[in-house]
Order: sequence, then C-alpha cells, then structure tokens
Amino acid sequence: MGVKARSVGGGHGDVTVTGVTPDGDPVLAARLTVPTVPATFVRRARLVEQLTEGDRSPLTLVNGPAGAGKTLLVADWITACEPGSFAWLTVEPQDSAPGVFWSYVLHAFRRHGVAPPDSVGSPARPGEVDHSLLARLAAWLNERDGRVILVLDEFDRVAGSAAVADELQFVLRHAGDGLRLVVISRTEPLLPLHRYRAAGELVDIRADDLAFRAEETAALVDRHGLPLSAEAARMLTERTEGWAAGLRLCALAAQRADDPESFLKDFEAGHSTVADFLLGEVLRAHPAETQDLLLRTSILEKTHPDLANALTGREDAEPVLEELQRTNAFVEPIGRSWYRLHSLFAEILRVHLRVRHPGLEPELHRTAAAWLSRAGLLDEALGHAADAGDWELAATELVGHLAIGRLLTGLAAERLDVLFARMAPEASGPAPDLVRAARELAHHDVDRGVAYLRRAEENLPGGDSDDAAAVRLTCAVLRVLAARVAGSADLAETAARDAAQAEHTLPADRLERSPELTALMLTDLGSAQLWAGRFDAARTTLSAAVAAAQGLSTAFARHEALGRLALIDFLHGRPGQAEAHARGAIAEAEQSGLPVSDRTGMAQLVLAAVAIDRDDLTAAEGHLGQAAATSAAARDPIVAVELAILRSRMLVARGDSRAALAALDDMARQPLVSAEPSPWVSDRIAMATASAHLADGDPKAAVKVFEEQPLHSPESLAAEARARVAAGDSERALGILDELPEPGNRGPVIDVWVLLTRAQAVDALGDSVAAESLLPRALAAARPHHLRRPFLEAGPWLRRRLLERPALAREHAWLAGTLAPRPAAPRHREESVGPRPEPLSPREQDVLERLAELMSTEEIAADLHLSVNTVKTHLKGIYRKLAATRRGEAVRRARELGLL
Repeated sequence: MGVKARSVGGGHGDVTVTGVTPDGDPVLAARLTVPTVPATFVRRARLVEQLTEGDRSPLTLVNGPAGAGKTLLVADWITACEPGSFAWLTVEPQDSAPGVFWSYVLHAFRRHGVAPPDSVGSPARPGEVDHSLLARLAAWLNERDGRVILVLDEFDRVAGSAAVADELQFVLRHAGDGLRLVVISRTEPLLPLHRYRAAGELVDIRADDLAFRAEETAALVDRHGLPLSAEAARMLTERTEGWAAGLRLCALAAQRADDPESFLKDFEAGHSTVADFLLGEVLRAHPAETQDLLLRTSILEKTHPDLANALTGREDAEPVLEELQRTNAFVEPIGRSWYRLHSLFAEILRVHLRVRHPGLEPELHRTAAAWLSRAGLLDEALGHAADAGDWELAATELVGHLAIGRLLTGLAAERLDVLFARMAPEASGPAPDLVRAARELAHHDVDRGVAYLRRAEENLPGGDSDDAAAVRLTCAVLRVLAARVAGSADLAETAARDAAQAEHTLPADRLERSPELTALMLTDLGSAQLWAGRFDAARTTLSAAVAAAQGLSTAFARHEALGRLALIDFLHGRPGQAEAHARGAIAEAEQSGLPVSDRTGMAQLVLAAVAIDRDDLTAAEGHLGQAAATSAAARDPIVAVELAILRSRMLVARGDSRAALAALDDMARQPLVSAEPSPWVSDRIAMATASAHLADGDPKAAVKVFEEQPLHSPESLAAEARARVAAGDSERALGILDELPEPGNRGPVIDVWVLLTRAQAVDALGDSVAAESLLPRALAAARPHHLRRPFLEAGPWLRRRLLERPALAREHAWLAGTLAPRPAAPRHREESVGPRPEPLSPREQDVLERLAELMSTEEIAADLHLSVNTVKTHLKGIYRKLAATRRGEAVRRARELGLL
C-alpha cells in the first residue's frame, strides 16, 4: 500500500492544460489522471470483490481517515476496467463553486474517452451551473449503451458545498443505469446516503474495512523486502490498528534498521515518519483549540465531552469531538457519547504533549482520575491516579469505594494486582497499607500481609464519616481473610463483628455497589469456622454467602461457599446433599465464566469422594484430576489435604495399599499453611491411614493410629471400631460404638459404617442372630445412595453372610459383582521380585487367598472346614515359601509374584 502524493504534476506525470474553467484558470490534466499504483501495493481481494460486486449499485462510498489507502484501492481497481468506461477527478477546494466542479467533471469524461456531445454544453460562470446543462448531461448518460464510472477522489474538500451535492444527486438519480458514482472521502458527503442504504443501492467501504489484517500486513512488509513472522505481523497490525499509511511508513523506516523485525515490533512511534505524517496531516490541519483537546485527551483510553472539558478547562468538547469524528480525524464514537482516539495517533500525541507542555501529563491524569471517580468509573480512575504517581489517591479511591474485594476476586483482580504492584514504597497511610495487605494475602504471604494490616490498624481514622467507616470496614474484612489463612475461627468471628459494626454506619446504597466485599467476608468467615469444625456456624455463614447479591462480582464467593457446603454435607455422611451442592458450585463457576484454574476444586473433590463411596472409580479419577488442575490444590489447606486423602483411598480401592501409605506420608511432611490445627482434618488423615493399614493386612498398625490420635467425629470413632474388629478386639469395638451419640446429625454413610462394624463385631463374638439383624439395616440404608465401598471393605465376612442368605443377596442386586475379589494393582516392570519361590500347595493357595481377604485364622478355618491348628500350619508354610514374617508382607509378596 502506498501513500498518495499531494502534489499535482510529477506524481501523476501530466500537467498539460486541456482547457479552461469558467473563471479562466487552466484545467490541469494531473487532476484527471488516475494515480499510479506503486510496486509495493497489496491488492486485497476482499475489497476488490466489494467494488466489483457493486457494479449494479449507483453509488459507492469509500470513507476513511488520511492514509487509509482509499485512493490506491480504487485506482488499482479502476485501471482494470475497460478504457472508456470510467473517468477520474481529484477534487480541489475551488471545486466548491458548482461551475468549476462541473467543468472539471466534463473534462474528466473527455480525458478518459467518454466525451459528452457538444449539445451538453459547459458551465459559463464559476459560481453556478445552468440546470438545463445538468439535465442534458443526465439524459445523455441515461441513453448510453454502457455505464460510466465517475470517481471523485478527495471529495471531502467540497463536502460542505450543498449546491454541488444537490446537483450531483440530481444527475445520479436521472442518469439511471448510465452512471455509477464512486466517492472517495474522509467525511460523509451531503448525498442522501440513508436512501441508498435503505434501497440496498450503496456499496459502503469504511475505515474498518480498509484496515489491514495481519496476513495483509505480512504481505505488505514482504513487498518492501522485509519478511515478517506471523506473530510480528499480528503485533504490528494491532499497534497500527491496520492503518495503511502507518504500515507503509514503518516498513520504509525498517528497511534502514539493523534488525527490521525487532524494529517493526518495538518502533518508537513518537519519533518516526509515522509521527511526522500524523502531526502534519492530521493534528496541524485543525485549529489550535482542537489541537489542544486532542493533546490533552490523548492520555485517555476513551473520552467523554464532559471529561474532555475538565481536561481543557473549556466547554466546547462536544462539537469538537463530533467534528473530528465526522471528518475521520482518527476519532471514533464508541457509544453513549464516548469517543476513542486511534491508539497509534494517541501514542504519538502523548509524546508531542510532553514536548509542547512538559510536566502537564501527571496533572491531567490526576484531573481525569477525579472526574472518573465521581462518574463511578473506579477502575479507569485508579489507572489514571497511578499514572499521575498519586498512590495515596489511588489507594484511597479503592478503599473509599469499598472496592478492596475487586483486588481479591473478579475480572479486574489481575489487572488491579499488576497496577498496585507499581505502588511506590513511600506511599503512606492506612489506605496504601490496606492495599498492600490485600495483595500479600491474595498471594498467600501471610506474614507480610498481617504486618501491613497491623500497620494500617495503628493509623485507622476516627470519627463517623463515611470515608472513615469505609477504611474500618475494609480493615475488618481483611482481618477475616487473615484469620482464615491462619485457621483461627475466633479471630475471624471477632473481625466479622467489627465489620458488621462498620457496615451499620455506612449508607446502604454504598454497600450495595460493592456486594463482593460482604460475600467474600462471609466466605472467609465460613471457611475459618469450617476449618475449626464449627459446622453449624459454618453452614449458616456459607449459606448467607450463597444468598449474597447475584452477579459476576460475587460469583467466585458463591462458587467457593457452595463447594464448602458440599464438603460439610459429605463430612456428615449425606452424599445426596453433598452432590447437589457440589454441582451447584460447578454450575456457578461455569455460568460466570470462571477459568478452571481459578476454581477452588472443592466441588470436584466432593464428587470424587461420593464416587469412591459408590465404587465408581473411573468417575472419581476424573474429578480428582480436575481438582488437581486448580490453583487451590497448592494453596488451600483443606483442598490439599482432601486431595491427598482421596488419592490414598483410590490407591486402596485399586489394591495398592503401600502406595496409599506413601502418599499419606508425603502429605504429612508438607506443613499446612494454617497455624491452628483442624480437629476433623486430623480425623480424616487418621481414618485414611488406618484404612490403608487394614488393606495392607496390618490391623495392629491401624489400631495404633487411633491410639496416637484423639478422635472427634462419629465417623472416625466408627473407623477405630472397625480397626479393632480386624485386630480381634471386638469387645473394645462394641464399647466404642456404644459410646457414639444417637443418630441425629449424621447421615446414611456414617450409619452404614456403624451398622456394618457392629454386625461384624457381634458376629465375631458369636452372636450371629444380632449380626443377621443388623446386616439388612445396613443394606437398606446404603441402597438409596448406592454406597458400595463400606461393603467392599467389610471383607469376606460379608460375602459369606450373603451366601448364607441368598434371598437377601437377591434383594440387593445393586451390589452384584461389587463383592467379587478384584485383581491386585499392576506391578511396574522395573520392580524386581527376586527368584521364584517354592510352589504353594493347593490348600496353601486356598489359605493365601483368604488371607488376602483379611479373614482371621478362625474365619479361614471355618470357611475351609479345617481345624485352626491346620490353618496355622499352612500359614507357616506360606510364610516360609514367600520369605515373609507376617500376613501383610506375605500378601504383598504373593501379589508381586502374581499368585493373587
């Protein structure tokens, strides 16, 4: 693409006088000549297609700013047309006189072989044209066999002439199919464009159409001998917004650079041929007042007339902006009286502003920040306060608008974090320190966050003003967050009470404008209460967070609160409610467009836990993978612990108890962020560890876990009872179960474990009647929720009981196949299992298989109809042949050898 020459003469190659105009001036052939298209021009098929397909339309408008490539686009297209089918006229300001304009139009026709008959005549006076001449011209065009294309280039030079526009419309309307008018202009002509648009008779090529695309930019630069990567072409296109002249000027300048591609990616716009073009062609073409407005508003991403007036100190911004937009002076409307400058033009204007008015830019940013803040456009105001270097103002605006929550959640969080990362260390006062504290806590640096928070608390303002209350409320909300991270429910509840007091002193509408603040505080408070095991309080608080105002700003808080409510339901053994809350959390995240990496992962963990209880390991694996992909997996202690516990349960379910124990050991070596321990988290870890020991055939190790760990929940006590039954201490197991509170606040999952464990314990003590009465109750409690895992972990005792009662087994066919023995986890190829042992006898193989099912010596004897001493003899033979000293080791060795 090239930049059109301004001068007549050499650029067009013809200055021959072809006649005179009505005022006696010579007609210059240069104005009638189609501009030469340079070798570097890039023909863009999409635009040529628009021009060609508009052949039956009477009017074509090519409208765009200076240097948009309008003229060369049409020139390249028109030269492909048949000679004698078009005429070209480059308009000049003197053509505002109708007589002069039509004289040049007639000369253009003749110059290009479309000579009107002498009967049409010529204008006699410069200032007017006889109407009959226009009628004769229109009639002649209408009667011709072929259509004539009349191109009027730079028509904006006479755009203000209503007479010329009316006469042109008259000829166009009455010429019928004999004339196609192509107008090239920076502004819209006074022609009735709306009529042509409504009738579908207008080909309208605008600035957006003329803008180069990335692949077209690459082709243009390549024409200048500078191959450009696709990424560099994209970046250059974005920076210039596809402006043709800017691209060509950049390419010309890059030809002289040592590294052309780096130059094109990072050229200094303020000191370049691009700047020279825009300053000379656009800025200096306007009056001083307009130039001043452009320079001052260049600091803005978008401007409003009232904001522009605040920056200029005048009251004329609205008509000035309207005129700039009308004349395509790189100013475009973006709706609701807002405008934007072309980004490259604004960049160049800012450089020129610093040259023309040194030191003015910070004051302009400060003024813009104040206006935008009053207009309720806080995010934009903060950016300008920062650009002014006034960090106290920026922090005060953020805190004063109760918007500290936007730094912690929502679409603007990352941008605000980057913005305030630039905050100067000398910025002082409670507001800057609160912003610093929020940033550090958001980045999980508790020590630094609390230090800034304490410094802010030392300087909290007194009084009853709204601004003072906003500072106190912000401080209290951040204290709740800090308490949550520290795992202290007491501190969180104290801070929440302080926040409530501050809220009472603030106008309701001010709080309503920042709903995320209350939602985040409730979520943080509920999370702290959950960590401390205050489940009822946590449920109430988290439910209030879910009920907070709807909208994107509170979406994350609702998502997190629903996930934690799901966890509370799961911990209380209610899988249906847990699943409903978990799916609600996921739906909230999806509806608000929250990226997977930014989600809490808690909902997926709960779904995984429910799936494990149902023995749907494939689904559980998928949920665990999604939870692990979230950032919370590394920073949220609840998520991190649950992820490790559920992974260990998966390993146990797949038959790899040793890997499960190793995973739990790894987790134990990872210190939790929270300073205060969580009772139920300790229970969960103990239960998972004991379960892995039981699966590993070591019930004594499982019992030892509970002896070293004080228990708190009914579920963990039931787990201890199960371990003691497996270790042969059924009386102690029953004692533990008898101490459990009556079923009230516990769900069906816990009830199933308690019933199964009690049944197994009484059966081991010889009360088979009681065991048989408990088993149907356990099955009935599990059936609505498809809880298979408790029955799988109950071992061969349960299978034997069901075999003895086929009617009961048929009634609970949903367990069919679940109780069949599963293959052991596959052994890695690189593991060495040593030499093959002495083969086991068939009876030893029978004993080994039951040993792997966690059957006691007495149960194996009863199942095989052998004496206890005979079983003990077979066990000694198994241990000797497998080089093992205890049953867990023998089972592992057998699995490694493929004997199980």
